[in-house]
Amino acid sequence: MNAAVMSGADPVLPAADGEQGPVGSRRLHGWLGAAVALLLAVSAAMLLGRSWTACDVGVSNAANSGFLLWLFIPGLWTVLLLVWVAVGALLGNRPFLHALALAVTLLGVVWCVLSIFWEGASTPPCPGGVPPWWPSFIPVPGF
Repeated sequence: MNAAVMSGADPVLPAADGEQGPVGSRRLHGWLGAAVALLLAVSAAMLLGRSWTACDVGVSNAANSGFLLWLFIPGLWTVLLLVWVAVGALLGNRPFLHALALAVTLLGVVWCVLSIFWEGASTPPCPGGVPPWWPSFIPVPGF
């Protein structure tokens, strides 16, 4: 018979001595997903905002930052968190495959979102639609 059942401890909930059960690991995975999704959303918003500012795209910096802060970051964070949960549900308990799939999928979603909102318009500060600080070895977001 199982030692947890014999001792009267609940096998689903984490033990008091720090041992993690299924609920504790799911909670940790959820907090990690929320943190990673927020980090990626804020990073994407900063990259997009800096490219808009460098190329003088949009109405004004205040309007652009309002959009990025109140609509873009929460929207992208929600999408990335849903992708995190979906990949976790599909792949289950295979750590290497799970980590690889999460990295590829989350970066792919961020790249697609940046491609949608990236303004490739030629402006006087950015003749090719690319900010001057953009490294040449990284492809410009866009479809």
